[in-house]
Amino acid sequence: MGYINIDKLSAARLESDPFDYVVIPEFLGSETIRKINDTYPKIVQGGSYPIESLSTGMLIKNVIDELNDEPFAKAIGEKFNVDLAGKPKLFSLRGWLRAKDGQIHTDSKDKIITVLLYLNDGWAPQGGRLRLLRDGKNLENFTVEVPPDNGTLLAFRRSDHSWHGHYPYEGQRRTLQMNWMVSENKAGLHAFRHKVSAAVKGLSSN
Repeated sequence: MGYINIDKLSAARLESDPFDYVVIPEFLGSETIRKINDTYPKIVQGGSYPIESLSTGMLIKNVIDELNDEPFAKAIGEKFNVDLAGKPKLFSLRGWLRAKDGQIHTDSKDKIITVLLYLNDGWAPQGGRLRLLRDGKNLENFTVEVPPDNGTLLAFRRSDHSWHGHYPYEGQRRTLQMNWMVSENKAGLHAFRHKVSAAVKGLSSN
């Protein structure tokens, strides 16, 4: 069974202000979101967790398998006009926002493309809505605000001006992050950090 909607990705318009990005609402359907949340791991602390922490039977694993497959990489590569062949990928999960999260940043130079897949069923709070920014100082100087809900996919090309951030929120906020990395060494280093973090904090299923 297919969960992701590559046709929507292929048809979506690539925006370039303030940097290259694409937003696709309902990249995952509502029933898929419901089933993902029924089996999502219990995360009650901030930070990123490696997908190795996931147990059998969690639907998010099936979604990750599709994102990890060639058709998705091909569609992203064509959308951003970048050759991703042979580039290592890194997946991580988030389930809880801390008040300190969301500070303005560009992502590290180790990353080529960042993909964020939002897994929350609706989002009422003003905080936690990612904004794509024209500078690294002002959350109000934004071109688009992306609610983290309903299977929305946000993908952007990392650059020295790919500024993004959001107003503070503390509480549950479920996100799958995927990155194409510049090298295996860099991917391995980030994965190791996530594993150490998960081991310290603990991770379990619902």
